[in-house]
Amino acid sequence: MSTAKPRAERAAEARVAATRIEAEGVDGVIVSWVDNAGVTRVKTVPVRGLESAARWGLGAAPCFDAFLVDDSLAPSGGPVGDLRLVPDLTGLHRLAAQPGWAWAPGDRWTQQGEPHPGCQRRFARRTADALADLGLDVRAGIEVEWIVDGGEPGPAYGMRRLIGNSDYLRDLLRTLREQEVTVLQLHPEYTEGQYELSVAPAGPVEAADTALLVRHTVQAVSLRHGLRASFAPATTPDGVGNGGHLHLSLWRDGRNLGHGGTGPHGLTREAEAFLAGVLAELPALLALGAPSVASYLRLAPGRWSGPHHCWGLENREAALRLITGSAPEQANAEIKCFDAAANPYLAVGGVLAAGLAGLGAALRLPAETTGDPDGTAPRLPDTLQGAVDALRKSEVLRAALGEPLWRAVVDVREAEIARFADLGPEELIAAVRYRY
Repeated sequence: MSTAKPRAERAAEARVAATRIEAEGVDGVIVSWVDNAGVTRVKTVPVRGLESAARWGLGAAPCFDAFLVDDSLAPSGGPVGDLRLVPDLTGLHRLAAQPGWAWAPGDRWTQQGEPHPGCQRRFARRTADALADLGLDVRAGIEVEWIVDGGEPGPAYGMRRLIGNSDYLRDLLRTLREQEVTVLQLHPEYTEGQYELSVAPAGPVEAADTALLVRHTVQAVSLRHGLRASFAPATTPDGVGNGGHLHLSLWRDGRNLGHGGTGPHGLTREAEAFLAGVLAELPALLALGAPSVASYLRLAPGRWSGPHHCWGLENREAALRLITGSAPEQANAEIKCFDAAANPYLAVGGVLAAGLAGLGAALRLPAETTGDPDGTAPRLPDTLQGAVDALRKSEVLRAALGEPLWRAVVDVREAEIARFADLGPEELIAAVRYRY
């Protein structure tokens, strides 16, 4: 059965929200979703059309589930049918770097008012709700990394690069603050022109929403400063690309289960089982969290991208990095093998589904990798085809995604593999650099 609010209630909330944001100078509202290729797609309405959009939704054809990163279609895409894109007003934000605009994430529903089985955001919500039914909740955050063309050069993590782009970065911080996004850190990253920003943890779906809002804001602020931002997993064939590391912690009754337990490094048995489930499914999860053919230019040893199928305390080459922090509430795990091409709802939902399976089976973590994993720990798939093969074998993820969404993801991945099969690294990078 549908769990949507009644149309009249949605419309009443939208009426109030529209009045408020129109008084703040908003003329149009962007409603977005992310497709299976990791591309953010949008529909917009005038601010006074928000009430109708909330009541009835906006048309968004099901063929979008078959879109590839270059806007071509997987064979399963067709011209028939329609869905309704409904804005979630709990995520409504006025866009400080795009005067006159507001943004809200959207959920996709059938015309009969039922959840669309291919809606990635609903998938993430389902898995979060399944954990809540067990009395558990997850706090998550997605690091945002990007590379700008035209910025001041300088060394990795260097003050020179910060000074040379301080107006740009200050504008970014100010804009995010105006949008009520709590920034924890912002710094120059390893690659020339690269930056990383992390935000305060939130619920899993909200964390994915925030990651999108941050990326939209980075793009808008970059353009205002004459810069062009890329979130692609690789921007040079041999360089360090853009990650989309997912941090998460498991909580029960206000207690962080990553601290004070009898498992490895203080993990409780529940937290250990959850992370063991994630670790077990990582090869298949790559098809969700590293979804581009170009993702595997980044996922290589020696780049701290997490290419090895192992875990370790503060081990930046392990795919699953455990972080104890300096206070109990800071304990969390980081999934390092994911990148910025991922649909964040698929990535989050897949990880939660894997963790749920680990809890159900009371899994235990294997032996920890304490040093450089290269040569001592197995590699994760080093091609998208390898990740798709693992996804095909994963009963856990197939059941969690549901057949329509699982099939759509596999179809898009295999179509992109075929479409880019004849491209060299430089051509592949050029094809996807500004798509995400």
